[in-house]
Amino acid sequence: MLLGGIMGFIILATLISRHNMEGIDKSFSSIYKDRLVPATTIIYLTENLYGKRLSLEEHLMSGNAADKSEIQSQLRAHNKNIDSLINAFEKTYLVDEEAKSLGAFKSEIAEYALLEKSVLNLCSAGQQDEGKRLFAGSGGVTFARTVRNLNELANIQSNVGKDLVRESKSDIASFGILSFLQIAMAVVIGLMLLVLIQSSAVISKPKITSDKTGYFHMN
Repeated sequence: MLLGGIMGFIILATLISRHNMEGIDKSFSSIYKDRLVPATTIIYLTENLYGKRLSLEEHLMSGNAADKSEIQSQLRAHNKNIDSLINAFEKTYLVDEEAKSLGAFKSEIAEYALLEKSVLNLCSAGQQDEGKRLFAGSGGVTFARTVRNLNELANIQSNVGKDLVRESKSDIASFGILSFLQIAMAVVIGLMLLVLIQSSAVISKPKITSDKTGYFHMN
């Protein structure tokens, strides 16, 4: 019964260890696919967002603000990049807080794109000063909200990544404890087998006795 219990414990510990290893592999895969890749995506989103802002600002400061063909081409390129990055971000695993923050970011991006069109239309109509005021006023406020949404996403990514690391450390600690117990059980089994072998040898060893006639007998 003792040997059976030990063997059962070893089998159970092996299954738990395999489960822990699968959890560790899943956590590290998630850290790369669902945390590191989106974090890099946030960097590129920020880059394109600031690119839009700077391109439009340079256009407003130039002497040909009424000609909007070139700036429209630049803004379309940035918007296309942003859409592609958002689509890639949405394909990763998102916690509820991430999905909510990403939805707010998409709304801010759409609002900012409409504001850019309004600024360009004002400039084309010869109202450059009004376009500049819109760009600096409402445009600045919308741009700041959009950047805050990106910062929120980055913070969420960091927090979820920390949780995954903690889970991995817990699985590794459990795996180490189970491995130590398995080794201890193997040693116990080995000692028990040695004791059984020695006991068997003692039991099977023949005893030699003699009777009154002087003859020896094997018991």
